[in-house]
Amino acid sequence: MKKLLLLFTMACCIVSVSAQVKMPPPSPTQTIKQDFGLGSIELTYSRPNANGRKIYGTLVPYNKLWRTGANAATRIVFTDAVELAGKKIDSGTYALYTIPGLDTWEIILNKGINNWGIEGYKETDDVLRIRVQPAKTKNSVETFTFQFVNIKPQSCELQIVWAKTIVTIPVSSNIKERIKAQIDAAMLTDKKPYWQAAQFYKEYDGNLNKALDNCTKAIEATNKPYWMWLYKAKIQKEMGDKAGAKISAQKSLELSREAKNDDYVKMNEDLLRKLK
Repeated sequence: MKKLLLLFTMACCIVSVSAQVKMPPPSPTQTIKQDFGLGSIELTYSRPNANGRKIYGTLVPYNKLWRTGANAATRIVFTDAVELAGKKIDSGTYALYTIPGLDTWEIILNKGINNWGIEGYKETDDVLRIRVQPAKTKNSVETFTFQFVNIKPQSCELQIVWAKTIVTIPVSSNIKERIKAQIDAAMLTDKKPYWQAAQFYKEYDGNLNKALDNCTKAIEATNKPYWMWLYKAKIQKEMGDKAGAKISAQKSLELSREAKNDDYVKMNEDLLRKLK
């Protein structure tokens, strides 16, 4: 009886010790977040390794629904409306599935955000389907990867990279008119957004005259704004006003030295050399 009790106690201890063992997951989860447009995009997915296996056409079959990673369905969150390959998608949370093919991939956004992989997937829950072409990479990527590249104010690319295949999903956001509406409304208040207006008219609208006018007003309302003087110089240079650009860049250089901002000192010196 005592021996049985001892064996039972030892077994309990072994189970207790085993329960405390923590191992790294074979396909660790990653969450990436990218500020984009007037919102952000967040992606949560699991990352398997190739481990010497042939990936596409074998481990990941062609022309079959794929969870696009491992474990739970890949989840993507848009905090603002966007377009994927020109198709509109509302803000919200979606499961991201794919159907890999030799010459084309189908990208699917689906409502099944709590699905485990493809279990529970229903085609009737699809909210978007687009087709994109895969490309080959020179070097093989061991770990399955999502990444955001070519980030611009109104466009970016979401890439799927694994083995020697890369799939690029174009993302865009139509924010120009929304920003202009914000600026127009703010211009009716006492605190006018001259600096933001200057950047909008230069970067988004291409109206250099309005950009210059607003930049000048922003400078007048700010104490020693060396960064604004440099921005004004760049606008003037783009407008072909070389003399005016030199004056603005020189003013920015003086204020940058006074502020001990070496980065702006160098930028102004570089610009002045180009204006000679």
